Amino acid sequence: MNEGTFWQLIDACTPTGPDPDSERLAAALTEHLARSPVYVVTGFAEQLSWALYRLDRRELGQGLSGDSFLYTRCAVVAAGREVFEGVLRDPSAFAPFATDLVRAESLLYAPDHAYERITGEEWNRATRYSYESYANTKGWAA
Repeated sequence: MNEGTFWQLIDACTPTGPDPDSERLAAALTEHLARSPVYVVTGFAEQLSWALYRLDRRELGQGLSGDSFLYTRCAVVAAGREVFEGVLRDPSAFAPFATDLVRAESLLYAPDHAYERITGEEWNRATRYSYESYANTKGWAA
């Protein structure tokens, strides 16, 4: 899955109306991915990990716990490509997410749930980039 397709999928699955913790988005993504071939699920997981890795930077996460920072980065991704790219260009755009602790933890698990529905097996996911907080050593370099 390329980056454009990833963002199109996020956009297509974004519900209308409030979805404060992105639970409805995650459910829609899981449903869509579960009807797809496994390579689409793994491609989505790769793109999600890459997006989260790119947001894993000192100027965004300083002062946040690892989990809070991860779930807040998920919220930025859940907000869509325009918001994501805006945060990359201007780190101050991350502040409302961090200050209000906007979280979207459920987004992390959409590919795992879809994979399990397709294969009947739990996925031992290993993506090229780690989505865990503080994994981007260049982003945290002094």
